[in-house]
This record gives sequence, structure tokens and C-alpha cells, in this order.
Amino acid sequence: MQPSADYNAGKLARSLLRRSRQGALATLVPGSGDPYCSLVNVASHPDGSPILLISRLALHTRNILGDSRVSLMLDERAAGDPLEGSRIMLAGRAEEAGGDQIVLLRRRYLNAHPSAEAFVDFKDFAFFRICPTGAHLVAGFGRILDLKPEQFLTEMAGAEALLEAEPGTVEHMNADHRDAMNLYATKLLGAEAADWTCTGCDPDGMDMQAGGATLRLDFPERVTSGTELCKMLVRLAGEARSKG
Repeated sequence: MQPSADYNAGKLARSLLRRSRQGALATLVPGSGDPYCSLVNVASHPDGSPILLISRLALHTRNILGDSRVSLMLDERAAGDPLEGSRIMLAGRAEEAGGDQIVLLRRRYLNAHPSAEAFVDFKDFAFFRICPTGAHLVAGFGRILDLKPEQFLTEMAGAEALLEAEPGTVEHMNADHRDAMNLYATKLLGAEAADWTCTGCDPDGMDMQAGGATLRLDFPERVTSGTELCKMLVRLAGEARSKG
């Protein structure tokens, strides 16, 4: 089934990865190989790959430790018939984070799920990152296709300076520029006014949320440093204000 010419599958897939906060995680039971599916909360790494915070006491975690192959289904939770909404199924391996990785994954996850502060330091909990080997995207009739990781993940090479600047930028936007966040949401993305916050930035865009609602603000050009990120956010705020 071939998609229409104006269909940007990679962009839609990236949006689903960035905006999703829950998903259905499928793992394999060691020994029998039987499939096991569970509901998990998710956040996104700067490259878009999913982050999990899961307990070693949970069956799905024990399954992963025995066989790291997983799949993760994410959908846009659209109103009405859920089968009419877009969804993506990722296949890959779930890798437990260690060392310096934990700092990044912890920050990104807690930005998306602040309530996890209550148990993030429990000894049985650990961060895992799903490294995708491929994805199957369904977005309606004529819009069903398989994607390779390079088609939906964000390239992070050369963006080390941006990663260093991201924590401070997120904190600054949420502390001092909630007005700009609301402008992005309402004027550029067509969302309702709300207490929008920034949960993360990457070379391709910024992630926002208000309560259970999430948004993805794509940048018109790739940014790779804190200076470029600041200029882009100022530019987009100006564009939003110009819309009246």
C-alpha cells in the first residue's frame, strides 16, 4: 500500500515518539518464548528513542533481562474510533542504562512524568532505553509502511553542545517564558491555551505538555548548539506574536 505524495511518514513517526506518554510493551517470556504485553509509561531520548522506568520486580522487566527483544505500540489517543488514529509499532532491544546515561534518561523521563519522583530512587527501579531496529507506521488508508531507524530517529552527531545546553534551556523556558510557551502552543500549533511547559529540546524541535496533553514544535531548521537553540526559540516566539 503506497502513501500519498504529500505524506511525511518520518515526521509523523517522530511526532508520535515525542508526544506519547504511555504505550503497550511486548516482551518474551524466557524459556517458553510466549509473548507478554503490559502498559508502560514512556518518555523520549533526545534522538527520539523511548525511555522506560521499570521495576525489576515486574514480569516485563524480568523478561527483558532474559531476552532484550521487545516491541512497543504507541498511538495518538485520538477521539472517536482509536483505529482511525495514527499509531506506530517499534521493534528493537531494551537496554538498561548505566553510568552517565542515567543522568540524561532520568532528567528526560522526570520532565515528562514528574510524579515518578516518588519512586525513581527505589532500588528495584531502573532506566531502560529501547534501541529500535525498525518501525511499522499506520496512519490511515494508503498510509501504512515500514520505516528504518534513520527515517524516524533524530541524528545527534554534532549536537553535543545542544545536549549540554538543554537542561538550562528547559529550566529557563519554564521559569521565565511561560508566555512564549503558550504562544507556541496556541498560535503555531493550534492548541488550546493552558499551562504549557517545556519537557525537552533536541536538534529537530521542542516537546511541550500541559497536564495529559502533549505537543511537538518542529524547528524549520536543525539546531546544534545552545546559541542556535536560543535564537530559534526567539524567532518562533516572534512568528507566533505576529499571528496576533
